Amino acid sequence: MRYPNRIKCALALAFVVATALFLAPAFAQGADVSIPENARAKTYGDGWECKTGFRSRDGACIAVKAPANAYLTGRPYGSGWECRRGYRMVEDACVAIVVPENGYLADLSYGTGWKCDRGFRQVGDTCARIDVPDNGYLADSSSEPGWECKRGYHANEGKCDPIKVPENGYLTDAGYGPGWKCERGYLAVNDACVPVKVPEHGYLDEYSDGTRWKCERGYRKSSNACDPIKVPKHGYLNYSGNGWDCEQPYRRRGNACVMR
Repeated sequence: MRYPNRIKCALALAFVVATALFLAPAFAQGADVSIPENARAKTYGDGWECKTGFRSRDGACIAVKAPANAYLTGRPYGSGWECRRGYRMVEDACVAIVVPENGYLADLSYGTGWKCDRGFRQVGDTCARIDVPDNGYLADSSSEPGWECKRGYHANEGKCDPIKVPENGYLTDAGYGPGWKCERGYLAVNDACVPVKVPEHGYLDEYSDGTRWKCERGYRKSSNACDPIKVPKHGYLNYSGNGWDCEQPYRRRGNACVMR
């Protein structure tokens, strides 16, 4: 349907008026919200937020006062400032970190804010030189004593003494124990490696108990010997080979297999 121009104009005017009436409350509400000095409207949502370097207090934006040797963080929480590198926060000030001789600035997470150079370790507020003995070397850790002994030596009262490896023994890399182990077929007794006495029907086993030997299948360890396992009628050697079980439908009673 086609309308005359004056009717079209009237309809357009009515639309504009209706839109204005609909949006008027929103504009009125927005006009009632006052943004304080040094603030700006939030990018998302209603309200306002303080500009960088200011923080909200009692409906106003108060300037964050950073002490000397500090910088503003721009974060709305905490003090609003942090100390520059080389300084630490002490109450409301940034105090210079005193780095001792033979030390260097480090991350404050280390506690002191400094660490010692390689070859030195922290002693109080100083960096003391690590005295490495003969046959020793600087360790990766600066904790006391700060050095370790070379292979074939062990620490003893601030020195690196040679490890005395007995006959039929060899050096180990373990950081504990005497620093040596016995070769296969030998057992450590005091400071010597003595031959392992394997009884008849036995064999060497480095992972066995202190004897370093086990019994063959069908034999059981008894003192220093391997005794044969006596399997009763209706019995058989079990999986381990050092005991027996009964066939079904028999069950074990003492040293015999009896019917259930």
